[in-house]
Amino acid sequence: MPVETVIEDDDWRGVAIATLADAAVSATVRHLGLDPAAFEVALLACGDDRIAVLNADFRGLPRPTNVLSWPSEDRSPADPGLAPAPPERGALGDIAIAYDTCAREAADQGKPLDHHVTHLLVHGVLHLLGYDHMTAEDAALMERREVEILATLGVPDPY
Repeated sequence: MPVETVIEDDDWRGVAIATLADAAVSATVRHLGLDPAAFEVALLACGDDRIAVLNADFRGLPRPTNVLSWPSEDRSPADPGLAPAPPERGALGDIAIAYDTCAREAADQGKPLDHHVTHLLVHGVLHLLGYDHMTAEDAALMERREVEILATLGVPDPY
């Protein structure tokens, strides 16, 4: 499942963002019992200035963040704590990730940047698939999935 990756900030070129994205998206979809070849994801690898504009436009929060996602449709379950119904195929949606914030967070947390970025990409894909962390039950389910998926990629539990 190759991810359509647009690199807007050259700092991402030193991180192999396209390779990390392909691996994270494929592992996430595969972990949920889906065929990665049946799905599409677009990724914008940008900097803090660009993601701050996106965050302001779409969430009303005019500040940088690490990752944003825009599902192609609402896949969230009706009740908290339940797993979303898996889609059959097609475009899952779009993700944007900011180099500056990711690099700063990884350094602050003492984590390798590629591990932190992989975690955020898995997190973003789970959002595209209908997972969320608005309630304690939903957060527990989403974090459990993240940890399981990251383990398949050799990334330690980020929590």
